[in-house]
Amino acid sequence: MPNSKAKVHCNRRGGQEAGRRELVSRSLQSAQHCLEDQDFGTAYAHYLLVLNLAPELKTSVKETFQVTLFKWAEELDSLARIQDLFNCYEQALELYPNDEVICNSMGEHLFRMGFRDEAAGYFHKAVKLNPDFADAKENFYRVANWLVERWHFIMLNDTKRNLTYLKAIENAVRSGFKSVLDIGTGTGILSMFAKKAGASFVYACELSKTMYELACDVVAANNMEREIKLLHLKSLDIEIPKHIPERVSLVVTETVDAGLFGEGIVESLIHAWEHLLLQPK
Repeated sequence: MPNSKAKVHCNRRGGQEAGRRELVSRSLQSAQHCLEDQDFGTAYAHYLLVLNLAPELKTSVKETFQVTLFKWAEELDSLARIQDLFNCYEQALELYPNDEVICNSMGEHLFRMGFRDEAAGYFHKAVKLNPDFADAKENFYRVANWLVERWHFIMLNDTKRNLTYLKAIENAVRSGFKSVLDIGTGTGILSMFAKKAGASFVYACELSKTMYELACDVVAANNMEREIKLLHLKSLDIEIPKHIPERVSLVVTETVDAGLFGEGIVESLIHAWEHLLLQPK
């Protein structure tokens, strides 16, 4: 009896496998016919079914799936079916999470729709996945020109200003202010000054997603990613101990650019003083 039951089980499993293969084969044929007829939506649906039933085919159908996705996305865009478009890309990225071409294409749609910060994230991911991907690099630099204010470059090249900040931070840290919060870190330069000066704990917050990711790269390039905690947050939203374990002894900021009140600096510093900074005894 046990052998008989095992045979039935094997036969059932074999039948299911044969059925799966047949469905996959039929769906691939249907997808190809739909592509020939330029019915990209139906072709896309067939490819989704194939890839979910037969993940082992991901590599072999990847290029055709990409073409189908992009054609269907263009059609959805022209019909203003924006949510459907994003849903398709989310499905595609679940299947191919590390595909730089799909990431770049998603970024292009987001950029055209005005979601520049989100677009930059996808372009940045595409470049990290493939540093030689020329289209993604060009797109990332293009969106960066929109998102990174020109005064960032002026400030970073202002040697006198930077040396003044460096000296002030060194003096403070060496006077015993060992835990530091950098508000609006930008590229992370002040956080790195603090760490090099000998600060024990350095936290940095940045609201812009593009600048936050740039700061992560800059800090990592300087081998400080384990020593500086970067937060993609507005300083007003930082909570203790949720984001940082305790109040800090020093707050630094370079958010005073051309105008002292241009970036809500007064509000941020008042909040830092009341909630994040150690109070004098």
